[in-house]
Amino acid sequence: MIEGRQTVYPRFSALLQSRIEADPLAPAFVHRDGVMTVASFASQVDRMTACLRDLGIAAGDRVAVWLVNRVEWLALLMAAGRLGATVAAVNTRYRREEVAHILRTSGARWLITQMSHQRIDFLAILAELDAAQVPDLQQVLLLGGGSDDPPAPSLLPMGLAWPMAALSWSQFPPEPGPDCSDVENPVVLFSTSGTTKAPKLVMHSQRTLVDHARRCAHAYRLDAPGACLLTLLPLCGAFGLNSTLAAFAAGAPVVLPALFEVDEAAALMVRHAVTHCFGSDEMVRRLAEASDAPEPFPALRFFGFGAFTSNFSEIARACCRRGIPLHGLYGSSEVLAIFSVQADDLPLAQRLEGGGQPVAGVQARIRIRDEATGQLLPPGQSGQIEIQAPSLFLGYFGNPAATAEAMVDGYFKTGDLGHLRPDGSLVFETRLGDAVRLGGNLVNPAEIEELVERYPGVREAQVVAVPIQGQDRPVAFVIFDAQPDLGDLLAHLRRSMANYKVPQRVWPLAAFPLTEGSNGNKISRTQLRQMAMDQLAIEAPQSQE
Repeated sequence: MIEGRQTVYPRFSALLQSRIEADPLAPAFVHRDGVMTVASFASQVDRMTACLRDLGIAAGDRVAVWLVNRVEWLALLMAAGRLGATVAAVNTRYRREEVAHILRTSGARWLITQMSHQRIDFLAILAELDAAQVPDLQQVLLLGGGSDDPPAPSLLPMGLAWPMAALSWSQFPPEPGPDCSDVENPVVLFSTSGTTKAPKLVMHSQRTLVDHARRCAHAYRLDAPGACLLTLLPLCGAFGLNSTLAAFAAGAPVVLPALFEVDEAAALMVRHAVTHCFGSDEMVRRLAEASDAPEPFPALRFFGFGAFTSNFSEIARACCRRGIPLHGLYGSSEVLAIFSVQADDLPLAQRLEGGGQPVAGVQARIRIRDEATGQLLPPGQSGQIEIQAPSLFLGYFGNPAATAEAMVDGYFKTGDLGHLRPDGSLVFETRLGDAVRLGGNLVNPAEIEELVERYPGVREAQVVAVPIQGQDRPVAFVIFDAQPDLGDLLAHLRRSMANYKVPQRVWPLAAFPLTEGSNGNKISRTQLRQMAMDQLAIEAPQSQE
């Protein structure tokens, strides 16, 4: 039960019913086909539920969803929840190897995707997959371009390794049947990187998602009159999904562009008098640069951002001077995004720090542990952030060992460095270990290194992140066994992984720098980062000639 609130809706169906009872004709989403009311969305969820049931999808099944931001993504999630099935969310930025990993790890029997959209050719990527890598996948279901516009049979591609059918739900009556789902069972799997080189699948239930959405609706004042959210981030991740569900729970209309395109997003913010945005610091910078107006977004009341780069403070201050009301946030897939927020009344420097007060109030507990001694630390001292909260994940799907390793006494070990202020609010400082933020996503360099090492002639690779044009970007140092074709290597990597993971530079080395330790010699990433910075400094004057 949320303190100060009378009702909790632990199921999507109950949350949807509450919106219908409040105002069925209220706008729920503004998307490519216009405005969709709450009643129309509810009807779509009902028909989608009947459609999935007709396909044989039932409790315990996993369905992979690989779509750009569109209303059907949310309808599919709510329909799967009603049936007791689980959605494995596939990142739209993923490519061949990453998509295969999610399908294989989740054991999804169905994949719901779409025709190509702008720079994403979903089916071309699928065509490169080896069916033996994803043995559980039985069928690919294809959405068309419109809200209920399935692709014509003649447009369905030939030659995929799996049967393909158009997904259409309009012929089904809006009679989904009773919701008998267990609110504590997994309803969504988010992919996240961490201590292992391959992404893990974070399990969340309807209870955690719906409860967190309602808490966020109140904490971020999305339930205030006139509130309107622009979804900047993909629904396949916790950041985009959590903020969108929070606005829906609050009764605020959601403007839902398919992908983040800065000029489109800036225009939508003005056209629809958007009051709330959540995004990365890079999105903040690009939106601010998209307009020359002294106050570019006059209706904006709140812009929550995740601070993923260390050199953002001056840009953030400049944005605040132009009336962009920035607030630092904290969250993760494991405890859900927009988990905490910095308060309005803090000095600007503190308001722009990642962290803040948890939206769950006293029901969330944060503590800081000294990794060297194992002792819990008082406010002001830095250590690993550990969290216990109502939004805590169920575990990593199919990986009990990783789940056990991530927990201690019921607290999630975040892998992040931070400290507490005297009032108990959190200040996030940086990521612990080797994992880095690339394109707003947490990535273990070993994931990239493994794909580089699959290329013929590569003996070993090391990847580090360094600032390039104001953003942390990956670069690779490689020991080759044969004369490299760097252009072909990069083309191979672009086909295999998301663009933000593809190294911006590849530099051959004869040997990696080492540091001596009590347990033997280790490759020095610190020295590699410095070598990369030195090489980039050499390149900079040459590029200006």
